[in-house]
Amino acid sequence: MNEFVASFKGGLDRLGELVEVLLNAISLLCIVVGVVISLIRGLEDRRRSQLVHPLHTSFRRMFGGWLIVALEFQLAADIVGTIISPTTAHLVELGAIALIRTFLNYFLGKELREQTEMLESRVKEREIDVKKENVV
Repeated sequence: MNEFVASFKGGLDRLGELVEVLLNAISLLCIVVGVVISLIRGLEDRRRSQLVHPLHTSFRRMFGGWLIVALEFQLAADIVGTIISPTTAHLVELGAIALIRTFLNYFLGKELREQTEMLESRVKEREIDVKKENVV
């Protein structure tokens, strides 16, 4: 019975290591895909509405969402890694990493909301200016 438990535990550890690597790979994929999609859509947005906002604003807003998702996958990978080898050092490291990534996600999300609100207000101002020009 002890042999079965040890074998089962070893299999779970290998599965956990595989899941950790896959989650980190998904995180990396999110970043790469996010850069490409954000550049393409940012350029498209810039072409459509040239005076509303600069290119980097559109890119940052789109890429920020991808970055938040990537950070979530990295945190999940760290949690899985700690489950595999739950030493005190790993738990402390996970706590620090989780705290840092949570702050990053919070402030990045806050910045994205503020930029979205700013862009929406610029679009509204532009629409009002266009209506005024059409009335005159």
